[in-house]
Amino acid sequence: MSKYDPLQGHLRRQKTQTYEMTFGDVERIIAGLLPKSAQRPEWWANETNPDTRHVQCRAWLGAGYNVFLVKGAEKVRFERRQAAG
Repeated sequence: MSKYDPLQGHLRRQKTQTYEMTFGDVERIIAGLLPKSAQRPEWWANETNPDTRHVQCRAWLGAGYNVFLVKGAEKVRFERRQAAG
C-alpha cells in the first residue's frame, strides 16, 4: 500500500475532465505532508515507466489523470487522460 493510494481513490471519484487541488488538499487526503520536492514540476511528472521511483505518479495515472504543477501557486491541475484506441 502506498501513501498516495487515498489520492488515487479520491481522483477516481471525480467526474470532471480537469480537477484542481492545492497542496493542502492533497495533504489532507493522504493524511501527511508532501515533500519539499513537490514544489518542483519534476515531482509531478507523469512517468509511465513501471520501474520509476516516483511512486506518487501511480496514484494519478491509475485514476486516469495526468497532472501539472500550476506555476506560482501550491496547486496542481489534474487532466483526464485520453483513452487509447
